[in-house]
Amino acid sequence: MSLEDLPQDCFQLILSLTSPRDASRSSLVSLSIRAMADSDSVWEKFLPEDYAEILSRLVTPIPYSSNKDLFIKLCDPNLIDGGKKMFSIEKSTGKKCYILSARDLSITWACNPLYWCWKRSLPASESRFAEVAELRTIWWLEICGTMKAQMLSPNTVYGAYLVTKLANRAYGLDSLPSAVSLEVGDFKSQGSVYLSINQKVTKVDENVRPIRVMEERLRERKDGWMEIELGSFYNDGCYCNKDVKMSLKEVRGAHLKGGLIVGGIEIRPKH
Repeated sequence: MSLEDLPQDCFQLILSLTSPRDASRSSLVSLSIRAMADSDSVWEKFLPEDYAEILSRLVTPIPYSSNKDLFIKLCDPNLIDGGKKMFSIEKSTGKKCYILSARDLSITWACNPLYWCWKRSLPASESRFAEVAELRTIWWLEICGTMKAQMLSPNTVYGAYLVTKLANRAYGLDSLPSAVSLEVGDFKSQGSVYLSINQKVTKVDENVRPIRVMEERLRERKDGWMEIELGSFYNDGCYCNKDVKMSLKEVRGAHLKGGLIVGGIEIRPKH
């Protein structure tokens, strides 16, 4: 028996239990299989369960002709919540990804122009958000982000990353390590990082025991920014009403620092 001999609804059910990548690959086998692999019933399984609610939060509505077309368009980052967040889904798995804009973060003294300035972004080359925050000078550096765990895909390991750049005038950022943490429910991970491209990083687990030392730098992203990990956790679906709290702090040193440009915090599946 060939694949074409299977009842259509049976084959569509099988495909819906695979992944977006597998469904796309199977559509190359034949025209008849492509028709089944591209059906709305298959691709609705790959869309987030709350996709209708997510669509209602889009800044710019998305026109789409099918569930597969909608899936593909949601793989590109889209502004939601009045432009304060960016939403997308991972192309290979359909898992949800978010970026919290700098305006959606809690940055200590960000409203004081002596310490921070807010700059309009240039299109694409600077940021997908309207504004970014640039540190003028400060000694107390504290950046925090919060989001509901229920907004994320269940049964998924997520990592949180500070999206940033260093201005040409950057100074004092790597004199002492910054403390990073991620907390959700009774789980908490902690670590320390240097806001530098050359320093070593010591990672620690929730019991504050060193688990590894590695050469980690501010990593370059495809969008031209850099990032550094704040922490990770497994979203087992039991944190529905819990907040995911992410932070970077350097409050021990009394020295001045400046030149840090904050684009936001990204929360995405970690492989």
